[in-house]
Amino acid sequence: MLMQDLEPLDPSYVQQILSRPPFVYVSGVINVRDLGGHPSSTHPGKLTKPGFVYRSAEVAGITDEGKEQVRRLGIRKIFDLRSDTEISKYNAPLPVIEGVDLLHIPVFQTEDYSPEMMAKRYQLYASGKTEAFMELYSQILDHGGPAFGSILRFIRDHANEACMFHCTAGKDRTGVMAAILLKLAGVDNAVIANDYSLTRIGREPARAKIMERLSKEPLFASNNEAALIMFTCREETMLAFLELLDTKYGGVVEYIKNYVHLSESDIDIIRSNMFVSSDIVAEEDDTRR
Repeated sequence: MLMQDLEPLDPSYVQQILSRPPFVYVSGVINVRDLGGHPSSTHPGKLTKPGFVYRSAEVAGITDEGKEQVRRLGIRKIFDLRSDTEISKYNAPLPVIEGVDLLHIPVFQTEDYSPEMMAKRYQLYASGKTEAFMELYSQILDHGGPAFGSILRFIRDHANEACMFHCTAGKDRTGVMAAILLKLAGVDNAVIANDYSLTRIGREPARAKIMERLSKEPLFASNNEAALIMFTCREETMLAFLELLDTKYGGVVEYIKNYVHLSESDIDIIRSNMFVSSDIVAEEDDTRR
């Protein structure tokens, strides 16, 4: 573990990155990113559709300005991957956003957030080892089929309506879901890993809030470094996850078939809905210029 992975980032650098794509500003919400604009290596001439699928951290603190921004982005559905335990513990319920449907689809159920289970999970996070993160991400894949299915079915059935999904920090459960979507679209592993690593910057505005929350957990109360390690977002972690997805689960398509219970034709529709022609995006960019 490199110490620079744990140190605060320069605020001017953070602001510079946050002010440009793929980051999107939504008042009261951190780590909002557009999953569009990535070229597909399996479908030449296709890009993931901009303004269609967004990822973020929790939206509980969204402001009135942020709600209007969400509506302007065309987002009609927000999926919350957090557990009931997190929502209660952090006093962070889903807000009401007029014109937007917010759906709670926890990856882990209440029993998965027992003190004993969370102590084991935090120990894995605190180690910072890639193998530990793979154990955690396997848990997410094993439990997440129903939740991920809600998002995938929305994309299948709503080709022209944008959605957003989030967990608490927008890193692990959200990162796994984002990787599933991007991998399904044939985006290169290096690009997916880079997207994952951007949470290092996306969460920076909430660094103090995150640390304050973690300080209440016994494991982290006297171990600041362990708390910081929990939120590392190294590209090699995502690359290891993508290898795990292939070797343990048979690849993204087999995972979706076996854990989400969608058919090959469902998957084809989802993939098609996620694509836009690179020529169309180029024309739109020329028009804006």
